[in-house]
Amino acid sequence: MTFPLLADWVVAGVCDLRPGALRAAGITLLLTDLDNTLAPYGAPEPDGAVRDWAAALEAAGVRLFLLSNSRKPSRPARFAQALGIPYLGHAGKPRPGGFFQAMDRMGARAEETAIVGDQIFTDILGGRRAGVRTILVEPIRLAGNPGRYVRYAAEWPFRALSRQRRR
Repeated sequence: MTFPLLADWVVAGVCDLRPGALRAAGITLLLTDLDNTLAPYGAPEPDGAVRDWAAALEAAGVRLFLLSNSRKPSRPARFAQALGIPYLGHAGKPRPGGFFQAMDRMGARAEETAIVGDQIFTDILGGRRAGVRTILVEPIRLAGNPGRYVRYAAEWPFRALSRQRRR
């Protein structure tokens, strides 16, 4: 069993995830975090690069699902609508219930599902607990809440180990 705080894959950003590589790995459902994964915290809508990436995923047969811990339902709803994808807000990551709910809604099994996110203690740990593959991205921007700096500092050893084991 893999240590629960290490990601299976590490990439700089979501647009570096190639749809063909995901399909080749058997991934048909990609769960994605919102803040600092798809867009900077507080951004009102996805940028053109993320829209193009989402379209490329769809063309390759990889379905995208927004799984957010946001307690404000309007923002994840607006983002998901702009991308034409389903979403679940207030997902409760790292508890696995939101992951299971997303997979049930999409008719997917854990072995064909992956989560992509910027946080070890929510996205990666939650994905491990749900039995899906995990993909860690660098956070888009840390500005804002000082607590984020503390959290990312605590995650640093696990980020480094995740990067090292994938070389």
